[in-house]
Amino acid sequence: MSKVKYYYDSDTLSYRKIEPKKGRKLGLFFLSLLGMLLSGFLLLVIYLNIPGIETPKEKTLKRELANMEFQYELLNRKMEQAENVLEDLADRDNNLYRVYFETNPIPEEQRKAGFGGINRYKDLEGFDNSKLIINTSKRLDVLTKQIVVQSRSLDEVSKLAVEKEQLLEAIPAIQPVNNEDLTRMASGYGYRTDPFTKARKFHWGMDFTAPRGTPVYASGDGVVSRADNSASGYGKHIRIDHEFGYVSLYAHLYDYNVRKGQKVKRGDLIGFVGSTGRSEAPHLHYEIFKDGERINPINFYYGNLTAEEFAEMLVNAQVENQSLD
Repeated sequence: MSKVKYYYDSDTLSYRKIEPKKGRKLGLFFLSLLGMLLSGFLLLVIYLNIPGIETPKEKTLKRELANMEFQYELLNRKMEQAENVLEDLADRDNNLYRVYFETNPIPEEQRKAGFGGINRYKDLEGFDNSKLIINTSKRLDVLTKQIVVQSRSLDEVSKLAVEKEQLLEAIPAIQPVNNEDLTRMASGYGYRTDPFTKARKFHWGMDFTAPRGTPVYASGDGVVSRADNSASGYGKHIRIDHEFGYVSLYAHLYDYNVRKGQKVKRGDLIGFVGSTGRSEAPHLHYEIFKDGERINPINFYYGNLTAEEFAEMLVNAQVENQSLD
């Protein structure tokens, strides 16, 4: 309720009511309104410039930024873990797997190489956090490339492992005649006296004396490439192709138990001891070829001989005596 104002009229010696003018009321209203607007504007300016005071939108953006920083920190830790795991795997790959399978290690510069050529990160430039984003992107790209390189390397190692397993199964590794069936190990690899000419010449295999009909076994997995008597001096003989450059030969046989093209496993019965061809007495003449060259079979009996038996064979094989073929 507005206050009523009065003034003293000296003519009438009485108090009279003061009637406000309409224009004055309107002016006061607008003046008050202007004062309120100015006060509000000044308060807003002061509010926005006082440190520590944030608008709701600023608070929302700040929370979003803090969350992004937290997510980046988590990503950074995960990348560090992935890099550590990958580094350990690369170390084992180079110094264990590839050493075992006798293959060259992958150079470090190849594993950690970046990306040359055009600027791959041009679209990420010009922002407040461009440096951070570009560095993270580069790090992630290098990590991705390392994973691809390591994945291909493991594929190669896996293939080498399969081939190694096949090699271990295929390589000649047992004595072709059982020890209990042997009369003696007659002659080894090296210079020996020819039983027919009595001349000293090189003997390219090992002779195992045994009674006629004694079983002869395949010394490794492979395919029979020959089973005939058309090779000069060998008589009835068998050749087994073991792949990986290895071929084994079994000569002077009495009979065959396999045919050409047949697949055999190590230890399979393939024939029987005889004295066909250029032979003085029943025995098995055994040879091993590697990449077309004859090599000493003495190094290929680790599959079924004890250390003592091998040592005895080694001594007998070094004696320069007369061969049986």
